[in-house]
Amino acid sequence: METFTYYPGCTLRTKAKDLDMYARSSAEALGIALEEPADWQCCGGAYTTAKDEIATKLSAVRTLNSAKEKNRPLITVCSACHNVIKQTNYDIVNDEDMASKVNNYLKLDEPYCGETTVYHYLEMLRDVVGFDCLAQKVVNPFKGKKIAAYYGCLLLRPSKALAMDDPENPTIMEDFIKAIGGTPVIYAQRNECCGGYITLEDKAQASKRSSTVMRSAQDQGADMIITACPLCLYNLKKNSGSELPVYYFTELLAQALGLKEGNDE
Repeated sequence: METFTYYPGCTLRTKAKDLDMYARSSAEALGIALEEPADWQCCGGAYTTAKDEIATKLSAVRTLNSAKEKNRPLITVCSACHNVIKQTNYDIVNDEDMASKVNNYLKLDEPYCGETTVYHYLEMLRDVVGFDCLAQKVVNPFKGKKIAAYYGCLLLRPSKALAMDDPENPTIMEDFIKAIGGTPVIYAQRNECCGGYITLEDKAQASKRSSTVMRSAQDQGADMIITACPLCLYNLKKNSGSELPVYYFTELLAQALGLKEGNDE
């Protein structure tokens, strides 16, 4: 069994427990051990682009360095956490001034210089397990189900730093859907913002954006939507006014692997 350092993030301890629980059980079934770093801290939830802002990036660097010390790749599953940690790692590698300031502040035994490989859980399924291998382990395929992947804004962008997939025409979630036996639905809004970050400030606009996403998927015949983002799931469920079911992709993964019962919807 291959072991990875696993950063769950704060929301997976509260509102997004299903995203975490099914990620862990599915990884174990696929021969992947997930080990949390000791005393991890919140990543901040949003990446600060100001060049002179160092403090908000320190918790991400501590997590990255923890994985480095154990000579392991780092896996994240929340879209927001992945975005912050991957961008931080990218900037450590490509911005000497930032790297110097971070290391001067942290006073690590050895400087952290971006040595850790960061995977999103979907990348782990694609690049480590392999979608073909995943398909062979499926016992409850989603045969006949039209499943719409919702990427949102954080999973793919900025594309140079995240380097997961083509931000305009991604395939990683659609390939995942095929691997679990479903039929992927391609729709116009799959990689557009749902308005999640403005939910509190401008609920009407957030509702408009999330409704547009859901309607776009429904118009293409989707039976359900999957996402990796807790904020997206909340917004699409609570603010869109749509009855189209929305699930974490890990929930469908666990169901396909026979680790949970089917949904009632």
